[in-house]
Amino acid sequence: MKKFFIVLIGFVSGISGAWVFNKYQPKTVYFQNASGDNYNLPLSTVNYKGSNLASTDFVKASHASINSVVFIKTLTNQRITNDPFFDFFNGIDFFGRRGPVASSGSGVILTDDGYIVTNLHVVKDASQIEVITNNNKQSYKAIVIGTDASTDLALLKIEGNNLPHIILGNSDALQIGEWVLAVGNPFNLTSTVTAGIVSAKGRNINIVNSQFPIESFIQTDAAINPGNSGGALVDLDGKLVGINTAISSNTGSYNGYGFAIPVNIVAKIVKDLVEFKEVQRGYTGLNVKDIDAAMAQKLKISNSHGVFVDYIMPEGPAENSGIRQGDVVIKVNDKDIDSKANFDEQIAFMRPGDKVKVVYLRDGKEGEASIVLLSKEGNTAILKKGSVSSDILGADLQPVSKGEKDKMGLKSGYRISNIRQGRIASMGIQEGFIITSINRKEFDNVNEMIKVLEQARGQTSIEGVFPNGGKGVFSFYIY
Repeated sequence: MKKFFIVLIGFVSGISGAWVFNKYQPKTVYFQNASGDNYNLPLSTVNYKGSNLASTDFVKASHASINSVVFIKTLTNQRITNDPFFDFFNGIDFFGRRGPVASSGSGVILTDDGYIVTNLHVVKDASQIEVITNNNKQSYKAIVIGTDASTDLALLKIEGNNLPHIILGNSDALQIGEWVLAVGNPFNLTSTVTAGIVSAKGRNINIVNSQFPIESFIQTDAAINPGNSGGALVDLDGKLVGINTAISSNTGSYNGYGFAIPVNIVAKIVKDLVEFKEVQRGYTGLNVKDIDAAMAQKLKISNSHGVFVDYIMPEGPAENSGIRQGDVVIKVNDKDIDSKANFDEQIAFMRPGDKVKVVYLRDGKEGEASIVLLSKEGNTAILKKGSVSSDILGADLQPVSKGEKDKMGLKSGYRISNIRQGRIASMGIQEGFIITSINRKEFDNVNEMIKVLEQARGQTSIEGVFPNGGKGVFSFYIY
């Protein structure tokens, strides 16, 4: 009888357990492939933003992006050792010369006529650059249009037509937890694709070796290996949201995290390099740092709210705007600021001469300031390769060549071009006029001359040479 009750209890328990398991077990969705095999996955594993598996269609994203990612092969001539025995066995003779050394990486085609973005470290010091496309394996010679050490970006150009270029997305709209694909073309093996999610945004990992590094990386757990440097990080529509740049690893191989430059920064850098051959970077004249828990407690604010101003350049743009050391910047151009990387990213979108609206806290009270950004030379001039453009003057100024100076008997001279609305036009100075001195002072540096003209007050005279060779003087009073 005792055994009967034990069996009965076991039977009832089994039935009850099965009922509970069936009631609370996640529902299963069955998918069938072309061969008729069934694949059953819990519904919870295929839901994405409230929809079904179609929302994570990696195939669609891959097809939209892989042909825009290219293999980049470079050749450099660089001696790396002083050991004559090592040199001999590695192609270096005893005079210190070395044969070509090959390296490689990835790049992304931005336009159908052949502009390609990659990492600076992929092409740095290269004597030759070869680009091989993914879709038809065509090979092109590439030239460097411009580089930016602050973001580790380089812009290349190949001569081609109807190239499969990528579509740009919006890195500001990218959300933590969103699916992304890392697309690269390592070792010319055709494009490789890995999937992951956005783990974090605005990461500063101190890897950019530059005087003014701009680091606000997208962090992802999609596998990124060294050959993928310069490749694409894309969203589920196959749109470019970042340029893969670095991995966090002690071994040099993928170890859980990768980092990409946000496409919104990339787009600004590329536009500058195409238009000016130089990156137009504006400076605020202040330094900020992240706020930790101890500092937040001392300042009586949330440590996720704002950045601390720890340095103000005397008589710089920030000080002139009213911002002071010890202030906490909480917004830039109506964008909330929660980290130094976030602050740097917002400023990176701007150019010299742009006005930046900054909201800050001081003694618990909000204040607002407008900072006019300056170039690294200390003026609002837009830099061009071979010429400099100033919004205040409303003109471009280009140094006169040595041959022209010798022919005209000049020690220095800067030709005015592209006159538009501004100080030069109001003075009545014509296109092509060469400025030789201001108030009888000659200049060895065009940026120094521009700064003097931008800041000139009172009676001012500009001496120079007209396009027909005649000498002239413009004299006026600046209020």
